[in-house]
Amino acid sequence: MSDNYLTVIPTDPYWWPGRDAADRAAAVLSGMLPDDDARRGLETTWHDSVEVVHCGTNLEKISCPHCAAEFTQGWWGNVVSERYDEGFSTLMVTAPCCHAEMSLNELVYDWPMGFARFRIEVLYPNRAWLTDEELTSLADALGRPVRQVLIHG
Repeated sequence: MSDNYLTVIPTDPYWWPGRDAADRAAAVLSGMLPDDDARRGLETTWHDSVEVVHCGTNLEKISCPHCAAEFTQGWWGNVVSERYDEGFSTLMVTAPCCHAEMSLNELVYDWPMGFARFRIEVLYPNRAWLTDEELTSLADALGRPVRQVLIHG
């Protein structure tokens, strides 16, 4: 059986909230879930360093935000491994297509992914994507802009 997660992360990979803001955002997300089963799967997690928040088998492609060229999984995997080995002290890379400098967090991921030190995650959320309005409510509660990642693995 595959696991499904609805994950909300700050758009700034290096930022993490205090406990009060995290609790507020978790309470807001809990109210967006359809039932108690989904609410039981909700948890907040802090990490000492940045981690990849990968969408799992949902990933279809990764593209350059500057020229729209598609990156190979091999190129992406190699640069993520390099940044991991460096403790994710930077996410900056040079695109092989147009040679633009950019953050790995800025790449166009189809399905969305990101990098974060903090996440609010729901195992088996029993719902689809959060709406723009719901994301705004979560950002207001957390105190920072957020993005969502639907993980299937």
